[in-house]
Amino acid sequence: MIPDVIYMLWLRQVRRYTRSGSRVLGTVGQPILLLLALGYGIGAIYRRAGEGNYLQFLVPGIITQTVLLSAIFWGIIILQDKRFGFLSELLVAPVKRIWILLGSALGGATISIMQGLLVFIVALIFGFRPHSWALVGPAFLVLVLMSLALTSFGAGIASMVDDFQGFQGINNLLVMPLFFLSSALYPLTNIPLALKVISTLNPVSYMVDALRYLLANQSHFGLGKDLAVMTLTLVVCLVFAVNRFNRIQM
Repeated sequence: MIPDVIYMLWLRQVRRYTRSGSRVLGTVGQPILLLLALGYGIGAIYRRAGEGNYLQFLVPGIITQTVLLSAIFWGIIILQDKRFGFLSELLVAPVKRIWILLGSALGGATISIMQGLLVFIVALIFGFRPHSWALVGPAFLVLVLMSLALTSFGAGIASMVDDFQGFQGINNLLVMPLFFLSSALYPLTNIPLALKVISTLNPVSYMVDALRYLLANQSHFGLGKDLAVMTLTLVVCLVFAVNRFNRIQM
């Protein structure tokens, strides 16, 4: 049976998101811009180069970017709870810290999944079509695994800092390079060796590649390797989040 504190914290996060129209609109604003600017702008060049339909290649990367940024936004909510004393009240309550972390993290992951699905729907409107509708379900499971890993990562980062400026600095230092140095926007074939090595070491590349395999029938690493790296990433991120959350001082 799930402890009540986990359910209540999960519900709190989800309700805060669904009641904020601006956050819901913001979810699809940037993906629409990227789909227009890249999907149609670069798409013609990509097609002339003999690489096929760039929109089919791009959409899994945009979904991953949305989940990645959502995980970091959820970290900002942790900072807000720390600043306004809500987190301190939770930490002095007679419940395990791991339950507090899990409840909030599951709420953040649920929001990330919802945002990923919204981007998928928008992509369908723009002309994206899954290679096989039968694989959309497994792709959703990959999205869940991805959201849990990235949300745990965001929780760990938020637990390390006490101000929004420091959090934003870490965001700029880590999160955006994780996206731009992944395989989200470009294939890993015929690119400079240094960039290829960095992208291969980047766990976000494997998240993109797993979605791309299931939704567009394109893969660089293979689904088995993608899932292995994602599972390892989830374990590392969970350990990181628990370790940093337990160090928060009341």
